[in-house]
Amino acid sequence: MTFNFIMNIIHIESGEMMKPNYITKNAKIYLIAPSFGCTTSPYEERLKKAIPQLESKGHIITIGPNCFKSEGLCASNTKELRAKEFMDAYESDADVILSVGGGEMMCEILDYIDFEKIKNLPPKWFVGFSDNTNLTFTLTTLCNIETIYGCCAGAFHFKKLTYDALDTYSMLQGKLDFKGYPKYESISNKEDPFSNYNLDTKKTITAINYDSSFSGVILGGNLDILQLLCGTPYDKVKEYTLSHKEGIIFYLEACDLSVLGIKRALLQLKRAGWFQNIKGFLIGRPLCIRTECLGINHLNAVTDILNDFHVPILLDIDLGHLAPSLPFRNGAYATVEFKNKNIYIHYKE
Repeated sequence: MTFNFIMNIIHIESGEMMKPNYITKNAKIYLIAPSFGCTTSPYEERLKKAIPQLESKGHIITIGPNCFKSEGLCASNTKELRAKEFMDAYESDADVILSVGGGEMMCEILDYIDFEKIKNLPPKWFVGFSDNTNLTFTLTTLCNIETIYGCCAGAFHFKKLTYDALDTYSMLQGKLDFKGYPKYESISNKEDPFSNYNLDTKKTITAINYDSSFSGVILGGNLDILQLLCGTPYDKVKEYTLSHKEGIIFYLEACDLSVLGIKRALLQLKRAGWFQNIKGFLIGRPLCIRTECLGINHLNAVTDILNDFHVPILLDIDLGHLAPSLPFRNGAYATVEFKNKNIYIHYKE
């Protein structure tokens, strides 16, 4: 066994986080489709273009068997074969496992993932967005492995990376400092699969209970998925958060949830004890950002539930399905600062 692998086993036994190695030019990237496969526009075109772009950077690409399939029910393949694809990737010599897309039913594969085996393997980066919370979150909370909640593979189709694709790639390379973007896309250009972001709306962050920078272990993902994980055998969040005395910074973003759904989901996680030892909340822009129901909007839906913790809350940060969205390193210690109307995140090495 290598020295790094031995140290990783020691970290598991002590409850410390395992950080995969940062990637170099010749890093091996294994593409998988644990949720949807890329069979429709614009996802198929983007992935087919992203693969040679990643290869042009010197990376060795392995394409999992489900990446261009749609043979499952609302998924790339059966839950068993999607789980096998992930396990095969984790047991391979790849440096990074990169999901090709989000979707709806990734939750099905968790019953077939061998988390105990993963704990005893050299750690790899798993990178994905949205439905991939099913693994970015559980690999951290169940296996103590850092993951990246960031762009899926198709985002790397540009010859010159920008915004969230550049930041996700830079995070894999070891970049530690990130800041928000000036504008976001409220209406995307759906005609051209290779179009740049239509940055048509100025970003505005609302700060609650914020006096100065705050620090803690970064943890979170898509709220739609986290609500589904809560209370299942894959929910070890209370144990995880209490094992990190430095405190937790939760980042959360919603996709399909309505404003009422957001409030109910946060209440459920709060009642389940997920927010013990909390240092702050980073809340992204939900797709329901401009809607209201029974006097509830996306802002007071959050603050009405989370204000009781008396910690900083930054609302409408660059996170979520209204692109671009900052990548986040689950399990990493970071300091968050709000200044000049923008968010700044510094990860500790």
